[in-house]
Amino acid sequence: MKYPRKLSSGANNTVIVISETEVAKLFIGDTRSEIGSESEKMQFANAVNNLVAKFIRLDFNETLQAEMLVMERIYPIDFRSYEVEIRELWLDVFEDDLKKLHNAGFVHRDLKRPSNIGGLAFDNILLTQTGLRLIDVGISALRKQVGDKIFEKYIEIENKEIQEFKEYFLSR
Repeated sequence: MKYPRKLSSGANNTVIVISETEVAKLFIGDTRSEIGSESEKMQFANAVNNLVAKFIRLDFNETLQAEMLVMERIYPIDFRSYEVEIRELWLDVFEDDLKKLHNAGFVHRDLKRPSNIGGLAFDNILLTQTGLRLIDVGISALRKQVGDKIFEKYIEIENKEIQEFKEYFLSR
């Protein structure tokens, strides 16, 4: 389906522009993710720090017949125009903020896209005016939802992805 003001689309959902400050992730039919769970995880992460895009509200678009997860609109910057030393500082803050999320019981689980999904490897990590930010918490997990054993496995995988991102971010 063609959507007005389409910003991006992933494996299951499309994101459209609502305004200069808001975007909406559309949930139409069986999207393989649940809007309530995703908004809960986003709000949980937002309560810890500002690393994950900010949740604004849940809404319904009558025209599109779509449930919408409305969040802040992020304007990414190309990190390659900044010196490696500055990128190292941003990366240090990013890693600290990600550890705070992990310690609080949140894991993103999609820092690096699987190779069979379109887009760039680290599409869910964006550089903004305020530093590195995360988008798309669709497959993220909360410790309270998955238990300690699974959560720790997810952290182990995410820590490997952070090392891969570090190499990518600093070497380009």
